[in-house]
Amino acid sequence: MAVKDSLTGLISGLLLDRPWKNKSADQVAEALALSGRKLERTFAAAPDRAENRRLLSHIIGIERWGQNRLRVALGAPLVMDEYDGYRPPQEATWEDLQAAFGQTRQETVALASQFGPALASSSPIPHNQFGPLTVRSWLRYLDVHASLEAKKLKS
Repeated sequence: MAVKDSLTGLISGLLLDRPWKNKSADQVAEALALSGRKLERTFAAAPDRAENRRLLSHIIGIERWGQNRLRVALGAPLVMDEYDGYRPPQEATWEDLQAAFGQTRQETVALASQFGPALASSSPIPHNQFGPLTVRSWLRYLDVHASLEAKKLKS
């Protein structure tokens, strides 16, 4: 294993898996729902600007792409693709994007609830940049990604 792969694995374990290590699937789902509501308020307070629309479209695309990867743990085939195909259409309005985020996060919450004991016992699923991630790490990644990206919104 290359040094880069070892470091990536260590970092993803510390930042993604460890914070939610002792949470059940229901607790993870609740944490996702709570942060989703907070993000919805953040998006509602932000102005309709082109860069904000691009950013929210990116957040939605990543979350939908991650959902597709998570479904592998539930028996879906693995598709090694990029997130671009999961983004909303470019012509989507700011209101459309906000609604799409709310729906997408609800789907992530529902997906998290489906895992039960598999949250801790499933085989790792590859992430294009971070390598193999557990289901728990994938869910935490989606949550952290959306929260960090939302900080880039322009006033």
